[in-house]
Amino acid sequence: MSLFEFDNLELLNSKTDFIIGTDEAGRGPAAGGVWAAAVCFKKNIDLDLFKTLNDSKKLTPKKRELLYEPIKENSFWSIKAITVEKIEEINILNASLLAMKYALDEVIEKIGSKNILALVDGNKYVKDFDYPQKYIIKGDSKSASIAAASIIAKVNRDRYMDKIHLEYPCYDWSKNKGYLTKNHIEAIKINGTTKYQRMSFLKN
Repeated sequence: MSLFEFDNLELLNSKTDFIIGTDEAGRGPAAGGVWAAAVCFKKNIDLDLFKTLNDSKKLTPKKRELLYEPIKENSFWSIKAITVEKIEEINILNASLLAMKYALDEVIEKIGSKNILALVDGNKYVKDFDYPQKYIIKGDSKSASIAAASIIAKVNRDRYMDKIHLEYPCYDWSKNKGYLTKNHIEAIKINGTTKYQRMSFLKN
């Protein structure tokens, strides 16, 4: 089953008018905020534009960038970020779900319809969300809208990490994107931490 066929089946079974997929980028890194996107593809799009659509983790940065603009041009979409400070306050899982909620709510507003089904990547429901939702384990490799959301979130977060890398180049964030690589750990030992590191991730 193709990614778009999956979404069409969910649309049919749910008897709703719109499917919105949501996914996050940046749950695992020890630096930088967490980003989430929501995507609802428009009707009658050119599927040839999305032959390579897949889970963002299975695509090269170049392929993600090539899909980024076509996704935005052919969908209602939103991207939201939660800061390191908020992550430390409410924990990374809650921060990820909160970003998803914000993105979903904005897409619903853009669509102008409340007759939707949200497909959420993972095994958790979005909290305090007032519309029907369904979590899809490994949804970014099953659903077109979740895969597209994963790409939007990943591209935006990577660009953000490239930007803060210029502020603190010693941590090599343009390459490690905030994950605790050997170089990142060594840079913390030498230079200490910054406002962009998640201290709760560094306890060990």
